[in-house]
Amino acid sequence: MANLVMTSFTLWLSLVILYATQTMHAMASWPGGRSTRFYDFKVQTKKITKLCYTKDIVTINEMYPGPVVYAQEDDRVIIRVTNESPYNATIHWHGVRQRLSCWSDGPSYITQCPIQTGQTFTYEFTLLQQKGTLLWHAHVSWLRATVHGAIVVYPKTGVPYPFMYPYEEHIIILGEYWLRDLVQLEQAVLASGGGPPTADAFTINGHPGPNYNCSSDDVYKIDVVPGKTYLLRLINAGLNMENFFAIANHKLTIVEADAEYTKPFSTDRVMLGPGQTVNVLVTANQPIGRYSMGMGPYMSAQNVPFQSIKSVAYFQYLGAMPYSLALPAPLPSFNDNLAVKTVMDGLKSLNPVPVPKEIDSNLFITIGLNVQKCNSKTPQQNCQGVNGGIMAASMNNISFIKPNVSLLEAYYKHIHGYYSEDFPGVPLKFYDFVNGAPNTIPIDTQSVRGTRTKVLEFGSRVQLILQDTGTVTTENHPIHLHGYSFYVVGYGTGNYNPQTANFNLVDPPYMNTIGVPVGGWAAIRFVADNPGVWFMHCHLEIHLSWGLSVVFIVKNGQGELETLPHPPADLPRC
Repeated sequence: MANLVMTSFTLWLSLVILYATQTMHAMASWPGGRSTRFYDFKVQTKKITKLCYTKDIVTINEMYPGPVVYAQEDDRVIIRVTNESPYNATIHWHGVRQRLSCWSDGPSYITQCPIQTGQTFTYEFTLLQQKGTLLWHAHVSWLRATVHGAIVVYPKTGVPYPFMYPYEEHIIILGEYWLRDLVQLEQAVLASGGGPPTADAFTINGHPGPNYNCSSDDVYKIDVVPGKTYLLRLINAGLNMENFFAIANHKLTIVEADAEYTKPFSTDRVMLGPGQTVNVLVTANQPIGRYSMGMGPYMSAQNVPFQSIKSVAYFQYLGAMPYSLALPAPLPSFNDNLAVKTVMDGLKSLNPVPVPKEIDSNLFITIGLNVQKCNSKTPQQNCQGVNGGIMAASMNNISFIKPNVSLLEAYYKHIHGYYSEDFPGVPLKFYDFVNGAPNTIPIDTQSVRGTRTKVLEFGSRVQLILQDTGTVTTENHPIHLHGYSFYVVGYGTGNYNPQTANFNLVDPPYMNTIGVPVGGWAAIRFVADNPGVWFMHCHLEIHLSWGLSVVFIVKNGQGELETLPHPPADLPRC
């Protein structure tokens, strides 16, 4: 795991020099990049032994987690991806706003067809006015469980962090490990009509830790110097679980969320949904010893099985006995909603931000699970959902169906018949979403299936109210919007009420993935100023597979700098 550890600014600088093989100067008005970073990704299988079992996993460059993409703010990044695996592949650069580079966003059948075995596709994008910790991951089937890695974007040369410069930086990737083949697992779960099995283990930087079978030595460790302060870049790359993270006897000071600086905020633990990133400062100010870094489940839904065994890594002081007893990390109980709310309450942008005050497009979107009627001739095999139904998920009661072409290509080339532009801006029916939702088949638990999109005018100021529902169970949903970050101007429990909702229009956090509170709502705002086809979905992979997503089409504006460019020559074909 040496590649995951940034030990000093000097080490980082040497990496930058290594990858910065070319410098290009572009017009300031066009997102062409200050300098260019080149990476070569090969999608490959690798034999790995964990949890007493040897299997092949899909990786990038035979690394698990995958290689770190290092860059500086405003850099151009070019990544050549060659698929040497037996599976279809795409890579999504999660949180990269893809200014005028929608073709490189990566979600399969949304902005591109998959890269098939033996094919190559080159992703190109500019990290325009972006810095901080992001992640990349596969965006086809459930391959992101092993195909993922960090994106670390440093400030421009000479621009300091707005907080104490750390002695060292470390990347901490939270994940889930599965013994089953992930492509086959998704297919089996969807065929069953029921929910997924629990993960076989949680992992920290690919290591399960000592609580699992055959894993006493499969443990990640950070050696720390007493009195020094460390920056931990926390990333949740898991599939189907949200997770708490804590370090025994140490405070975590949040200084960044989703690659945007925040006002420093100290807490005993943080919760990250899949796709979320948080940077925290930790000072080694405790007696010399060995302290656990713990990762445990946050499960807000009712009656859903989950992996309850915690993953453990070590925050170990120099001078501590190598095998001394580690103090346990104080993780909250699995359903501690207050612990999640407390952290969210503390997140504020570092400075006042330009929140859109007037709204052009005001959308209200319900999110939640559904149960479809069972019409299978073999219900015992195919209808294992709640009350003998088939599980689904939806936005405004519409379960999104991925097409078998690239939606972006269909939109760009005016190819008709693959999608419609009639996604409703409000629910088809209003009721007590949280407390009065039906939850027994066949009483209104079904969703409509379709590939529906919502069209936004270029430059429109958008407000989205995301409302959790209790059709099957209320749940915290990590909702991710591609191509944009957004201001989280409000959130609360219960049904959204515009008369009583409190909004922060001064310094709300600027995020790309928001955990919509269990049995509650979140309000986000952004300006639709990046033309293209953009996916918005729940980042719990099973919910995405069930259809909890929608596509926004942002139309072109005026002139070249507001117009979606033509597709690259090597865009994969379906």
